Amino acid sequence: MRPLFYYAQPIILHSNNFYMTHRSFKNHFSVCILLLCIISLSSCKFREKVSLLVHHANIYTVNHSFETVEAMAISDGKIVALGSNDDILKKYEGEETIDAGGKTIFPGFIDAHCHFTGYATDNWKCDLVGTQSWNEIISKLTEYSKTTPMEWIYGRGWDQNDWVVKEYPDNKILDSLFPNKPVYLKRVDGHAAIANSVALKIAGITVETKINGGSVEVENGKPTGLLIDNAMNLVEQKIPEISDSLAKKFFVKLQAECFKEGLTGVHDCGVSEHTIELIEQAQKTGELKMKIFALLKDDSTYYDRWIKKGRYTNGDLTVGGFKLYADGALGSRGACLLHDYTDKPGWTGFLLSSPGYFADKAARLANSNLQMCTHAIGDSGNRQILKTYAAVLKTKNDKRWRIEHAQIVNPADFSFFADYNIVPSVQPTHATSDMYWATERLGNDRIKTAYAYKQLLAANNWIPLGTDFPVEYISPIKTFYAAVLRKDEKGFPEAGFQINNALTREEAIRGMTIWAAKAAFEESKKGSLEKGKAADFIMLDTDLMKCEDSKILRTKVLSTWVNGNRVFKN
Repeated sequence: MRPLFYYAQPIILHSNNFYMTHRSFKNHFSVCILLLCIISLSSCKFREKVSLLVHHANIYTVNHSFETVEAMAISDGKIVALGSNDDILKKYEGEETIDAGGKTIFPGFIDAHCHFTGYATDNWKCDLVGTQSWNEIISKLTEYSKTTPMEWIYGRGWDQNDWVVKEYPDNKILDSLFPNKPVYLKRVDGHAAIANSVALKIAGITVETKINGGSVEVENGKPTGLLIDNAMNLVEQKIPEISDSLAKKFFVKLQAECFKEGLTGVHDCGVSEHTIELIEQAQKTGELKMKIFALLKDDSTYYDRWIKKGRYTNGDLTVGGFKLYADGALGSRGACLLHDYTDKPGWTGFLLSSPGYFADKAARLANSNLQMCTHAIGDSGNRQILKTYAAVLKTKNDKRWRIEHAQIVNPADFSFFADYNIVPSVQPTHATSDMYWATERLGNDRIKTAYAYKQLLAANNWIPLGTDFPVEYISPIKTFYAAVLRKDEKGFPEAGFQINNALTREEAIRGMTIWAAKAAFEESKKGSLEKGKAADFIMLDTDLMKCEDSKILRTKVLSTWVNGNRVFKN
């Protein structure tokens, strides 16, 4: 091939060969244009088309090195490449292109312990969260009773520790106001409830009622209406369920709230087989885009079927194990302690099932690929489950069995987490919600190894974080704040609650992303922004890694993306 300058030589026109020279000129000119186009295209290297291009961003990949990059290319819901603005913009052309203007991007947050579907279907119930007195609750119920869509009056969210008089109420006022209508009011942690006499009668509860792992409070020869832990089941099984269509509607409604807060995935703890079916139906129609890792509830009829079936994945739903309960909650004094409650001598709480029950379930699950994930609050409850796990796990392993909450751990028991690779799945806002009264329950010594997240991290080397919503608010930003600063929203206490157990900012972010994914065996698919992983990410108006402490809670989620599709925009 002749060099390009050959075609650019001057052409001299003479009258006797004008026609031929003119034609040659046109041909030469056309070849020049063609070659210039080829050279231009070659310099561009034919940019690869992708569905989405994000550039000029501050992207925290949360990969092994916690690297930051400026741009990423996304196609078919997965990340194709990450790098500098120059590299990505030269190599890729996006059907949609976003100039982030320097804004911060993180992987989508994952709540490693919550009750997504349960909270969603609670939507019809009277919200009692934040009520400041029993009288305020009565006032809310009176209004709610005029519009309740169900036969029952059902409320959830009260906490006597928020009241001036921090004592459990009885059902006398409920009986007088609602003599013919059943009333059931569940405490914020789900481990205690107040029921009126109509509800108690429907459930067959009398002064003679005894139940393992629960209690019916009696005073002056009559039930007060206060039910603790397993006693609540006697009433709850009598409450009619909402329709499937309404349940799925509530799933989608709660999903929007989660996306607004930056959540792209949840670990839904303790769900029924029927709820699994509803999730699949809602995801199949495209209405439900939330990624759900589900733990089945502790139903004796489920074990044989699911141990045979094993871990199950269908699209953005995975069923990965069972959720069990060792004990109750500290706030309702249902947590099982090794020694008496400091504020209730003679009382240590109780296990919700016998040690033999937990041992049987552990032995059966040990021969499957399903995880055993057990709620344990008190130091006795934690010790029982840790020893149960150790007996069947025998040594280090990668089964990723979890202790949900791991709230109060005896100093002698932290070694179980390290020796048997047991995963502590914790909720940082529990510490900042309970800190006002936890020492009253536990005393000055036991409180030192309660909510000990840094110590638990040191034992296991990684720690997934969640909220336990609706027990706490769903915001991952509040989780981050509580984990790092150990303070409430007003900045109390000034030095932080047991600040020695605070996590670093990087540890907190990992706990809400890659470590949460790892707790579900899903770290190869999501939890960090890396090539080949799902394009689940959020854009914030604040850099959580570098901002002043005072700006953390003011952080806004600007947009949320799941599988490369925007599901929320502020």
